Amino acid sequence: MSRRSDLRAFLLTLDVETLVDVLCEQADRDEELRRRLSALRETEEPARAVLDDGAAQADGVQFDSVLDTVARLLDAGTSADVTSLARRTADRLAAAVRDGEDPSPHLTEQLGRAVSLYARACTAHPPPATELAEWIVRLAFERPDRCEVRLADFAEALGADGIAQVRAAVDAVLADSPVDDEDGGDPMRMRVARALRLEIAEITSDVDTVVSLLSEELPRLDVSLRIVRVLRAAGRHSEAIAHAAKALGNGAASRTETAGGVVEALERVRTRQSPVDTSDVEALLRGNRFDEAWKAAAGHEPSDLIPLYRECVERLIESRNSQCYERAAGQLRRLRLLYRRAGASAEFSTYLAELLARHKRKTRLRDELRKARVALPKVLAG
Repeated sequence: MSRRSDLRAFLLTLDVETLVDVLCEQADRDEELRRRLSALRETEEPARAVLDDGAAQADGVQFDSVLDTVARLLDAGTSADVTSLARRTADRLAAAVRDGEDPSPHLTEQLGRAVSLYARACTAHPPPATELAEWIVRLAFERPDRCEVRLADFAEALGADGIAQVRAAVDAVLADSPVDDEDGGDPMRMRVARALRLEIAEITSDVDTVVSLLSEELPRLDVSLRIVRVLRAAGRHSEAIAHAAKALGNGAASRTETAGGVVEALERVRTRQSPVDTSDVEALLRGNRFDEAWKAAAGHEPSDLIPLYRECVERLIESRNSQCYERAAGQLRRLRLLYRRAGASAEFSTYLAELLARHKRKTRLRDELRKARVALPKVLAG
């Protein structure tokens, strides 16, 4: 065990009064600790009043108040650890959604927002990986029709050990899958397990598994393009060409055309398909309702959302407002995730380099990107 784990295990054995006395004595000597405890009190007291109220589960406005408080603190980069508050809020909402026969769309939306905020809080102050992995698995599979868990949002906090633990649980669900889901299986549970397995493969750069899982959704053209991007990003260009040519119904092209020619042809065909309606996400982004937009984004293909998030980032940066720089950094984190899900991580690096080159005088923007843990291109990192 680490020194921190040992200390935490010991502190958990102490009674509350002893811990309070120790903290108060230390706070008298440590101004930074006093400030952090005061920030926690300002955060927790009004929120606890809501969460401890049994009627809160039926009052969406009260939950909105707690969620807004957590969001403001995270957006402001507070040093206070709001992980516990964010989790309690998510747990209360999950219970309300789980126990309700027909929960309102607003309640379900609040749960998605709470889970998203908890993921952000975990990134800033990671809980024990084992505990977080168990929580994610439980939430994902208790009522899979009521809440979607984006594992990539928790990847940084989970670390390799936590992701391995989630994978073990997912593999166990998949192993129990019957040959035919109609023969006693739970189709929704299986779909959630397959989606999580795909995310794990993407997070761990397991290209073969990503391609294998995506291939189950063929012959959709958008899936073919995603496979091609995954293969190109992994440097497996000949396989990307062959897959693109097959998707175009042009097997000979894999031997006679360049990589760019075949892949660009596939992208042109994909572009000529009927436009996808992403107006729900666009409207929320334009209204700066970012968490709601991210929830709505779950119903769309990542490649369809990339232009919307790029436009949003540009709009926030052009506002020349320091608070908007913070928001732009947050949306760039999500844009990076969309590129990753689309199998185009390398394209995000190129985009980010071009973006920062155009805004090279905005040093505050780079500072906010560092705070948001968005890795800067090497040529600009200094």
